[in-house]
Amino acid sequence: MAGNRVICTVNQVDYATIRKAMCSGARTREEIAEMTNACLTCEGCAKELDGILNSVCGCKSVSRADVLEAIKNGADTVEKVGAVTAAGTGQDCGRCQSLIANMIELGR
Repeated sequence: MAGNRVICTVNQVDYATIRKAMCSGARTREEIAEMTNACLTCEGCAKELDGILNSVCGCKSVSRADVLEAIKNGADTVEKVGAVTAAGTGQDCGRCQSLIANMIELGR
């Protein structure tokens, strides 16, 4: 997990705020900016956002693409996605489960 550090230093938007936006359906830099007020003017913020957007489970190094593939192949619950990808299955883990549930619900 990345810890709760400031990602957008211009508007003081932290990692947790970005992840909450992702759990509410944000999947692009522009959607993150709209939901969190993160700016997209500096390259550092934009690059870091790409990494955050492409990661679902930091504990198990599971990418967004891995989860979407599992969903496409029929994993229609958080538990089934975890069985296929290991996302959210570690001891003291599970912070990504709400994001996985949102991805299943939205199909993206």
